[in-house]
Amino acid sequence: METLVILVDRNDNQIGLVEKLEAHRKALLHRAVSVFIINSRGEWILQKRAHNKYHSKGLWTNTCCTHPLPGESEQESASRRLMEEMGIQCTLKKLFTFVYKEKLGNGFTEHEYDHVFLGVSDSIPVMNANEVETWMKISFDKLHQHVIDHPELYTFWFKEIYRKVNAHIMNGKNEF
Repeated sequence: METLVILVDRNDNQIGLVEKLEAHRKALLHRAVSVFIINSRGEWILQKRAHNKYHSKGLWTNTCCTHPLPGESEQESASRRLMEEMGIQCTLKKLFTFVYKEKLGNGFTEHEYDHVFLGVSDSIPVMNANEVETWMKISFDKLHQHVIDHPELYTFWFKEIYRKVNAHIMNGKNEF
């Protein structure tokens, strides 16, 4: 069964639908969602992408990410995927959006209009092994140093935004 993604313009207006792999092969701008979860101690919950993923396999990244389905809001998509990948339910707050484009080296390009969400949960993740190899909880300071020392271990989009997410957390913008 083919998965459709929502094509958008630079203002996030929907301009069509296309099969997900085609969007990534042709570098078409499409809507995406990235979810970051922290626990009550401020530790970040990260996942390591499964090795069967078609891109960025085996890399550390935010708690989960996905593409909204046609007719699904970004908020609904974020909550759905958080449960599907990590077995976590919690309130999510939208922080910001950003656009990025990155060649992945395997004939795919990520070109996404990404909606970034934050949630707080002390739930222990229940990983979907088709999506997630493992997970960890880590303080921002240790994470930041690890990204500096080993950037090749993290997804492109994560490296682009994790400091901005932390600024929202530190400024108390994670109030729900």
